[in-house]
Amino acid sequence: MAENDSFQQCVASVFREHRGERVVSFEFQGKRYWLKQVEQLAGAMRLLKQNSAEALNKEIGVLNTLSHLGAPVPAVVDFGDGYMVVEDAGETINHLLEHTNEILWQPILNDASAALAKLHSMQLAHGRPALRDISWQAGEVKFIDFEANQQHKSVVSQQVRDLLVFIHSLYRYIGPKNSAINLAIDCYRKAGGEMIWQKAKQFLASWQWLYYFARPFRDIGGKDLKPVYWVLWHFRQAPLILA
Repeated sequence: MAENDSFQQCVASVFREHRGERVVSFEFQGKRYWLKQVEQLAGAMRLLKQNSAEALNKEIGVLNTLSHLGAPVPAVVDFGDGYMVVEDAGETINHLLEHTNEILWQPILNDASAALAKLHSMQLAHGRPALRDISWQAGEVKFIDFEANQQHKSVVSQQVRDLLVFIHSLYRYIGPKNSAINLAIDCYRKAGGEMIWQKAKQFLASWQWLYYFARPFRDIGGKDLKPVYWVLWHFRQAPLILA
């Protein structure tokens, strides 16, 4: 009880000192946590974006529900009027890759791919599993910033979108490292994602005309355009059935 009171006092202190800051990290008894507050909107953004307090409450509810289901998400350890506190889940993968030797990338990418397959095997979807929304720490992967606006779509279509966003993000952040990306996606397929991979391939069949349109931009396009070619390329050359 005393430890809980001390933690509550620490959170209250951080909240007072950083009132209005969207996200701030702090430590308590050697562990790192993140305090996330209601987004402070100004001007026209108040009209263009959904109610900030409602959005935060929805995020708290989503994380608690997913955690209860055993999904790989950071635990919400405290929440209150206008804020929540989550446990630290390590660095986001995009940031981690920037500061890690390339020869150490493969296990990280494989872990993320397998974790996405696990999430999908639970009949769940993330909505936007880009590398900036996935954290990694000592082999443990957690997904953050779930999008909760896909409910009108079937779970399978959401998961197909997840996989396409994930592969696009791999190419966006590390470029055409095809061998590494193919190995990572093989991990996704072997970890229970084969059906969704096949559905994604079927979905892209009618979009393969973009392959030839995007080809001239595979090396000179912007960060979002270049990966389009490589996503299409991946599904054109990957084996239909894994050995």
